[in-house]
Amino acid sequence: MTRESGKRRQTRGEIEELPSGSLRVRVYAGIDPVTRKRRFLQETVAAGPEAAREADAVRVRLLEDVRAARELRTGPGAGTRAGTRAGTGTRAEAGTGVGSARGRRPAQDPASTDPRRGLTTEAPTSPGQQRGLTVAGIALLAGVSAPTVSKVLNGRSGVAPETRRRVEELLRAQSYRRPEKVTRAACVEVVFYGTLSHLAVEIMRGVKQVAVHHGLAAGFTDVLRETSTGRNWSQDLLARRPAGVVAVHQGAAPEQLGLLSASGIPLVIVDPTSEPLERIPWVSAANRQGGIAAARHLLDLGHRRIAVISGPPERLSARSRLDGVRAALEAAGLPLEKGLTRTGMWFSFEDGFNHGRELLRLSAPPTAVLCGNDLQAFGVYEAARQAGVRVPDELSVVGFDDISYARWCGPPLTTVQQPFAEMGSTAAELVLALAAGETVAHAHVELATTLVVRDSTARPRG
Repeated sequence: MTRESGKRRQTRGEIEELPSGSLRVRVYAGIDPVTRKRRFLQETVAAGPEAAREADAVRVRLLEDVRAARELRTGPGAGTRAGTRAGTGTRAEAGTGVGSARGRRPAQDPASTDPRRGLTTEAPTSPGQQRGLTVAGIALLAGVSAPTVSKVLNGRSGVAPETRRRVEELLRAQSYRRPEKVTRAACVEVVFYGTLSHLAVEIMRGVKQVAVHHGLAAGFTDVLRETSTGRNWSQDLLARRPAGVVAVHQGAAPEQLGLLSASGIPLVIVDPTSEPLERIPWVSAANRQGGIAAARHLLDLGHRRIAVISGPPERLSARSRLDGVRAALEAAGLPLEKGLTRTGMWFSFEDGFNHGRELLRLSAPPTAVLCGNDLQAFGVYEAARQAGVRVPDELSVVGFDDISYARWCGPPLTTVQQPFAEMGSTAAELVLALAAGETVAHAHVELATTLVVRDSTARPRG
């Protein structure tokens, strides 16, 4: 290429030398269906001895973006919805490509610094990346500029809500995952859905133990509080760019989880409300085995009229515990009686109190009650106190969780212990392994529960 020409035309696309010596790559991307004007993808390569070679590689990549976007819009069964929307909103204008002289995308380097030490990472290849679909390709599909897509990925403001939603939808639909190196904050963030939970401190302790061991800090976000104040917690989280995210109870919508994945932020879920649809690693306690152990304990004591107060049925943990209780009772030849089964709404004290009163008013009340968690058990305690029923002489009660109050109440509560601190530390180890580019062998890690026998259970009278 000569300075006289100032521009080198290719069969497809063109490379122009700028007065600064940088090279501008420009590729035709079709006609905007709304404005009927020509659209281009554009990227600038800084001056240097390898600039010509790198510019040609950029040209090829941009052409692949155009090709991939066209196939997604027009291919059989693929990208139909996205294709009908491409061209709505802000069009991809010349001069707004992925890179610039100040911020162009760095060359791929297979070596990356372990985020558990240096916090520079490179996300693994995703299906979207394998198709060659980059930020420019997503922008072309969405009918916006590449900097707009970048703003969405980085949680920055300045994007209209409808445009942001459209870009997020495309990122998730195309399984996009940012391939370039990014610098992470030296922090593991724990996302709670209500930090007033009695479990939060132990989980946070486990996460922090691992984070500190790797030279990182541990922070937290309370989604319920953030949402109540009108803040967009996922956008704020993207802007902070932590080394990884541990989400407790997974109250996030699929689009929020998808956006974290697209932005290259590793994510692990602790005790999800339901099994994650995405291939996101998750950690839980062995809830079913805990339910089996609790039921067998009462059976071994001689109880046969065993009532059950479960947690909300939409919660995976509640269903698993109930399945364990049912399996243990059926194995003993005692099917779970419908008349002795109650469903809680919130894993709350009120659940145990209200359902406990109902059960104790039956003409043939139970001799034992298995509860979905310790708070429900405390509610049964109060229902028994008001009814003049003594625990455990006339009613045995079993909880689940083993929160600190379980050993202080009167009588101390028999319960199934969940390893909350270990669940937090396991999730932190997993998320940092993902951030380091390692492959996680198991999508689900289940940690053992332990039956803790105290004074709230005894043999039934008579």
